[in-house]
Amino acid sequence: MLPMAAVAQVRMCSRISLVCLLLGSWALLSLCSGAPASGSESEANKSESSRSVSRNKSVKAFPVVTVDFAHVRSPFVVALWILLASVLKLGFHFLPKVSSIVPESCVLVCVGLIVGGLLKAVGETPPILKADVFFFYLLPPIILDAGYFLPTRPFSENLGTILSFAVLGTLWNAAFVGLLLFAVCQIQGSGLQHITLLPNLLFGSIISAVDPVAVLAVFEEIHINELLHILVFGESLLNDAVTVVLYHLLEEYASDPEIGAKEIILGILSFFVVALGGIFVGIFYGLIAAFTSRFTSRIRVIEPLFVFLYSYMAYLCSEIFHLSGIMALISCGVIMRPYVEANISHKSHTTIKYFLKMWSSVSETLIFIFLGVSTLAGQHQWDWIFISCTVMFCLIGRVLGVLGLTLILNRFRIVKLTPKDQFIISYGGLRGAIAFSLGYLLRDSFPRTLFLTAIITVIFFTVFVQGMTIRPLVELLAVKKKQDSKRSINEEIHTQFLDHLLTGIEDVCGHYGHHHWKDKLNRFNKKYIKKCLISGERSKEPQLIAFYHKMEMKNAIEMVVSGGLPKLPSSVSIQHVQRKDTLTERLLPTLTKEREEEVRKILRENLQKTRQRLRSYNRHTLIADPYEDQWNQILLKRQRLRSLDPRGSTYLTVPTGGRGSPPEQKPAESDATYFEPRDPTSDLPSITIDLASPFSSESVEIQNKGAVPGEDKGIVFSAKNPPNDENGSPNQRMQRFVSDPGPDNKPNDHFQS
Repeated sequence: MLPMAAVAQVRMCSRISLVCLLLGSWALLSLCSGAPASGSESEANKSESSRSVSRNKSVKAFPVVTVDFAHVRSPFVVALWILLASVLKLGFHFLPKVSSIVPESCVLVCVGLIVGGLLKAVGETPPILKADVFFFYLLPPIILDAGYFLPTRPFSENLGTILSFAVLGTLWNAAFVGLLLFAVCQIQGSGLQHITLLPNLLFGSIISAVDPVAVLAVFEEIHINELLHILVFGESLLNDAVTVVLYHLLEEYASDPEIGAKEIILGILSFFVVALGGIFVGIFYGLIAAFTSRFTSRIRVIEPLFVFLYSYMAYLCSEIFHLSGIMALISCGVIMRPYVEANISHKSHTTIKYFLKMWSSVSETLIFIFLGVSTLAGQHQWDWIFISCTVMFCLIGRVLGVLGLTLILNRFRIVKLTPKDQFIISYGGLRGAIAFSLGYLLRDSFPRTLFLTAIITVIFFTVFVQGMTIRPLVELLAVKKKQDSKRSINEEIHTQFLDHLLTGIEDVCGHYGHHHWKDKLNRFNKKYIKKCLISGERSKEPQLIAFYHKMEMKNAIEMVVSGGLPKLPSSVSIQHVQRKDTLTERLLPTLTKEREEEVRKILRENLQKTRQRLRSYNRHTLIADPYEDQWNQILLKRQRLRSLDPRGSTYLTVPTGGRGSPPEQKPAESDATYFEPRDPTSDLPSITIDLASPFSSESVEIQNKGAVPGEDKGIVFSAKNPPNDENGSPNQRMQRFVSDPGPDNKPNDHFQS
């Protein structure tokens, strides 16, 4: 009983200390943010006056301790915000009961509301989440982390579905919400008649986009299956291009009331420019980052720096031309990762992984805290009709869009989306800080205050109501969750085997499907791109063999150091080396989890690929055999000849000779030129073989007339209209086999026996 009480006391003390730390952080935050801007000027004036007085005085004591908070105010406040976010994230995971009921994003928003309330209580203005701070400093780490570690296989397999939800779904939601809100505003007595069509459509384009930060924060906690996660998260990533184009397009159209066909065509063209331009910018910087990492083998320390800088440059360059920065970061991360990881060291890979995870987690925490603080900082205009209709139209439009698109997409999908999947996709359309930042950027000509209030209400509704209820609904509907255990090597082998099998089937059928183009891309990558972007022999030698050589060398050095070999090189130090206990431990060292994961990855990427070693089969590209038709004709002729008499299917004979003739030797089937001399006393017609005469079933028939019963005289041929020879006796012509070399060329092209 005593140990349990002690444990409970320790837990209580830890929680109390955590609460004290949070209160201290809030107090420091209020103190730091409470310092007015004019304080720095007064402090500067005081310092200047003190310096002038010190010049007049001849003797002045040297200051031991000075206080100059204005000098470090900005970085100190930033560091304090980051510290507050980290401590809050740490404390959230020490409360399992709270984390199992309330999502982390809801707790962070509540903390932001508390911090904003404390700042207003002390008479200070809470800080507002500015659009520049959000788009330039907080959003890029989250998107880069999502793009660099994006599961490419499920993303590429469901790319058509993701694009449908991202493009068509976002356009549908924007039009549905905007048009219905415009209809509501035209109702007499609503007090919203001054809001015209274009401002409503602009507001619909802002509020209809699914936010990637909110989706990541909620879906990673409920551990939804990989298909639903990649569909909703992929939609939130790719709908950025649609949101950016609609935002700038409708903002320009609102200032210019004359809209013609030219403006509409240019608006549609701008969508492709924004989306494809962002992708090309990301690919360009991704290839440069991969090429630069080829030469960092001597300076491993700066390898992670190139990954971060080139990705951020891609984002900034896309923002310069008003392209999609999110698309640029996603494409840059996806393109650079396979080549960069082949060039950098394992320590650099670990640094990149945990640095991105750390900054994305901190940025996500700061975003939700600032959302809560900004709610109490700005002005609000509450309108029950407009805000309640906005929430209702967002929910209805999302459900109708998902149901309509899924009804069409299920006709083309192999793995159909069930009603449960459709419900989770429609219910998981969360809104977040991107909509708030875009609403904050609106000009004063729009009802900016009303729009910001409606946006914050929709964000709070999706984060609190949908975010808190999606976990119980997933458990109630028994939706398949993500498997925590990784796939075995057996599953990896069979998966790749099925890929090769489906690629071969597509080649045989002449269908250029997903697997065909994937194989073409892999071949082009291996033949050209890897040689330029991967350093040394890694581009030529399979990674599995290189890793095997590396392991062999390391094991050899370990055996030498541990005393397994009689001689030790002078370059190897044996200080502080302990001998292995058993021979098994020396020969079979245990692998760590990191090394086991590396082995799994190498085996997965270097399984036997038969299509890259053997020539692919395609019925459209087969080379015609020049002798194929000739052999087919020979085969048909033999079959026709055998069909004349089943008894002659083995060989062709002539009537047996008379008495005194030598014993008969039946020729083989291939010897078509062997015939016995004809008995002159026989009344059978002669057989004449014409080498050039075409074979016809009508010119030859079997004749068994005059045959003595019980006597086998072989096959007898007679012509239907037998011509007479020079002696007046009928003759018969029969075609030779084409495979028979035949007699020498003579004036007469036939012989008579």
